[in-house]
Amino acid sequence: MAGTEGNGAPRTFGTSVACMDGRIQEPLRAWMAERFGLTYVDVVTQPGMDGVLAGSTSLGDAELARKMAGISIRAHGSKTVVVSGHHDCAGNPVSRERHVEDIKKAVDAAKSWDGMDGVRVMGVWVNGDWQVEQVT
Repeated sequence: MAGTEGNGAPRTFGTSVACMDGRIQEPLRAWMAERFGLTYVDVVTQPGMDGVLAGSTSLGDAELARKMAGISIRAHGSKTVVVSGHHDCAGNPVSRERHVEDIKKAVDAAKSWDGMDGVRVMGVWVNGDWQVEQVT
């Protein structure tokens, strides 16, 4: 659960719900930490996660993603969930425009999960330069 570090500084958690692609993990973690003042970012991954949650690909399991994010929210007190899609995605190989549609649908799906009261949910796109762009 959220608490303090050994030096008394508060520790805060956020949750990244993202594709398993290793190229996006550090840009997402750094962006979330800076944007929301987070100490830690729990990572829930599956191939083409935005498409999985939007229902446009069957490579992953939306229910498993929901359960995993729920652990981050309940056990670590995460109050921020960021759902992402990214350039050059092998798990959801569609256009940027389609990714943006999937991200928006995925955000709506995540907002409907049990236990999301008081949790900020937003969608982002990780572009070809591995920079994070807010979508929702």
